[in-house]
Amino acid sequence: MWKSAENGKEGADGDRRGAVAGWFSAFGEGPINREINNRWAAACARLFRLYIERVKLPSEVPVMTLPNATLFPQALLPLYIFEPRYRQMLAAVLRADRFFVVAMQKPGRLRETPATVAGLGLIRVSVSHRNGTSHLILQGVARVELQTVRCYRPYRVQGIQVLKTPPQDNVIVDALAAKVRELLTQRLQMGLPLPFHTWGTEKAVEGASPSCTTLIARDLVEHVASLKNPEYVADLVSGAVLQSAARRQAILETLDLEVRLRRLILFLREEMEEHGGTKHEHE
Repeated sequence: MWKSAENGKEGADGDRRGAVAGWFSAFGEGPINREINNRWAAACARLFRLYIERVKLPSEVPVMTLPNATLFPQALLPLYIFEPRYRQMLAAVLRADRFFVVAMQKPGRLRETPATVAGLGLIRVSVSHRNGTSHLILQGVARVELQTVRCYRPYRVQGIQVLKTPPQDNVIVDALAAKVRELLTQRLQMGLPLPFHTWGTEKAVEGASPSCTTLIARDLVEHVASLKNPEYVADLVSGAVLQSAARRQAILETLDLEVRLRRLILFLREEMEEHGGTKHEHE
């Protein structure tokens, strides 16, 4: 779907595919095409990481605050831009370095109040329309901490500090990542669909054929199995699978990778149990 840059509603026009659907099904169905999909996705991810390692990240950026929205590093987020202030923001960002932040609106706040930890994204694709609206694909670059507000009008701009993952015990995090992969496979075997924030709206999920939803979930499982870096596993699964926005935000805010993976395992088990899955003993 295309998440609205104003209030999280789906866009009025354009493609309704989720980011995972658009990424993992580029070459169609079938075992050979699935293998091509996975290799293509892995190659694109490697190239993107190489680019990010060499580019200088900004020290202050525009901030887009959205309800229930989380942008993880490497993740793809489709956005529909229609509000005047965000149209101005998009035009300015495209003239500059193509970076801006997506932050979740803090629950229970009437005024715009972004969460302190958010996702810095790079515009990969932007398509403008005659009516002044735009569709774009934003790809996550880094976790960031929002700092001093530089201005509020015509749109919010804040300083940012990139948050780094501290060194970890490779044996432990590799084992935890393997458990995440196992739970992801169990989820597919249970027949649970990908959540609405991945696909789009509840209507879009309900309207999708079982074979289509199974294909996308299977492609996701296969791609996660191909990932060697436990941090990529944690962030991709959190962003693509967890239904609860609060749980996704909790993972986004967790820098310690071992703790992040343990929380993800807990959240996956809880959501599987909520959907009628078998309870597991916590490790």
